[in-house]
Amino acid sequence: MSLKLNVRKALSFMALAVFVAGTIVSCAPPKPAKEVGLQLWSVKEDMKTDAKGTVGKVGAMGYKIIEAAGYGDGKFYGMEPAEFKALCDASGVNFYASHCGQAVPDSAGWAASMAWWDTCIAAHKAAGVKYIVQPFMDKVGYESLAGLKRYCDYFNAIGEKCNAAGIRFGYHNHDGEFKDVEGQTIYDFMLKNTDPAKVMFEMDLYWITVGGKNPVDYFNAYPGRFELWHVKDKAEVGGKDTKIDFKPIFENAAKAGMKKYIVEVEEYNFTPIESVQKSLEFLQNAEYVK
Repeated sequence: MSLKLNVRKALSFMALAVFVAGTIVSCAPPKPAKEVGLQLWSVKEDMKTDAKGTVGKVGAMGYKIIEAAGYGDGKFYGMEPAEFKALCDASGVNFYASHCGQAVPDSAGWAASMAWWDTCIAAHKAAGVKYIVQPFMDKVGYESLAGLKRYCDYFNAIGEKCNAAGIRFGYHNHDGEFKDVEGQTIYDFMLKNTDPAKVMFEMDLYWITVGGKNPVDYFNAYPGRFELWHVKDKAEVGGKDTKIDFKPIFENAAKAGMKKYIVEVEEYNFTPIESVQKSLEFLQNAEYVK
């Protein structure tokens, strides 16, 4: 009888221990959702047909930040800055960054270009945007170092205006910036001839790879310059067409100076909304992504 009693006591104690352990685990706070951003160009057709509903869907699926690609004439996707900001706030997303810009003017067009930027910056400030990013240059920036230097000076001037409004200005690459002009790589020349206090770089992790370069090499050569990233792949991030190994890139985020990372999808194996959701799920589940 005593042996059976001892066994029963032991089993009861084990059951209690399992229950307590399970209770402790179940009471542990859930991991906070990662602050993943989305470039709305990824869902550009949805934004054309139903901008308000699309922003709502983006927030509902778990994105925390949006980067716009719909600025024009002082408005965002046809909405006044306060209206678009209110939409983002109601949808649970931070209107953090925006793509827009103009080609470098000649001396005769400088004043008009600066006036355009004054209006642009004021609209972004009213909407609470933290970053304005120009995602292009015209042929002037690709054909000679003299033309490229004009762009660097132009970007420094815009960055100074943005700084005065409490906004950071930056440039977003494609693959063409990794070609050489007059013996110098375009992207390197831009990094060397823009003022870090006025111009940051939003590195597109896909396009730099297409251009034949390694992001981490640039983080080592120009630490702190890459405050925003476009996390992008051939199609959905982490999908079947994956070309990019994101792990070593994210492991060097601090050296890059990365503040926020933003998903962009431009080719799709699903609907755009499904594609950006799958990209979000991949990043949320990737242990190396913080």
